[in-house]
Amino acid sequence: MIASEISTRNLCSAMIKMTEKVIKAREAAIWGMLAADAVAMPVHWYYNPRDIYAGYGGWLTGFVAPNKKHPSSILTLSAVDGSGRTGWNPKSQAVVGNVILHDKLKFWQSNDRSIHYHQGMKAGENTLNAVTAMEFLKTMQRVDPEATKSEEEVRGAVLEGYVKFMTTPGSHNDTYAESFHRSFFKDWASADEKYTTAKDLLKFTENRYKEKTKGKSDSQLVVIGALVPALPWILRNSHKSENDCARSTIDFIKCTHPERALTPFIDIYARLLHAVINGRDLKQEVLQALSHSELGGPRKREIVLRYAENAAAHPAGSTGRLEEYQSAVSDLGMACYIEGALSSMLMLAYAFADDFEGGILMNANCGGENCHRGAALGALLGAHAANKGRDIPQKYKDRLYFKDSVMDLLQQMNNSSKM
Repeated sequence: MIASEISTRNLCSAMIKMTEKVIKAREAAIWGMLAADAVAMPVHWYYNPRDIYAGYGGWLTGFVAPNKKHPSSILTLSAVDGSGRTGWNPKSQAVVGNVILHDKLKFWQSNDRSIHYHQGMKAGENTLNAVTAMEFLKTMQRVDPEATKSEEEVRGAVLEGYVKFMTTPGSHNDTYAESFHRSFFKDWASADEKYTTAKDLLKFTENRYKEKTKGKSDSQLVVIGALVPALPWILRNSHKSENDCARSTIDFIKCTHPERALTPFIDIYARLLHAVINGRDLKQEVLQALSHSELGGPRKREIVLRYAENAAAHPAGSTGRLEEYQSAVSDLGMACYIEGALSSMLMLAYAFADDFEGGILMNANCGGENCHRGAALGALLGAHAANKGRDIPQKYKDRLYFKDSVMDLLQQMNNSSKM
């Protein structure tokens, strides 16, 4: 091998290694994603924040198990054979109970209209989207520990692992699966063949995207929950260019969320988290993201700044400040639909850039779609804290239900990054 070839190979090798700072920020983003999701889990989709206070004897201050009853649950109105809340067509196969969520159909079809979406889960336990994101990261680590394989090859392996995980009884403890899971497995189960290999699933999802994007948009897929399965791809590619990171993330989300309208929002978040992991200032990057036309442009940025200023006028920890943020989230968007939910998340990221614990607790106590909004927020706050030399409070690691599994994965990832 001639000297120029050796030099080129060494250069390529250096380009795929992560700096120590990026490794630490990436690790903190994972802890942040999981902690914020688990904190919000017991009050997920509480659309009247006062129900949080009434139901848990005060505002949340850490991990707690969910109550058996949920004051605004519509679990039993959700479709068990696809996305949305259209109910069940007896002529179609119920995906819930038969393909995924194998022992949970009874909760979806119960006469009890107050069943909690995450009934039976433990304090500090993560919801299905966050658990799925962890499964994606485990697959990435197993099949491509040094991040040298093609994105398509890894994408196929992740899809193969996703199908196996979701269709294996007892693989997780959650009762609820949001629309994208149900839609995916409805189409997967009704296909002529049961695609289970990476190669076949890549073809299946490619064809599915082409067909789905020809027809009517499914608004139940254009939601902030899509940011959670996007997170592993941002983390995997955080040492690459911003464009490469965003492109890889979008390419995967097309496999699970065949919606063109979602793409610009995935792009916004991927670039934002990539920038923060690589040491850029969170507040400045949030202001730039808020200026994006998809979110309303400069006018939205000014609205968010005004909300943050109004809240800051109240003493830290006061009821007045809490109520200002609750009102802001309600106005910007507390439901799942991504334009409003992402705006709310960015407002919280800006306001709590230097207060990880305050940010994830505020997110939970604002109610609404706080789990998936929280996962996206927690990743940003965690990465930013690492950049500033601050640790995530240890209790949000020690009391996490899947702590040991997370620590094992992070050790493997960090060892691979330093090779």
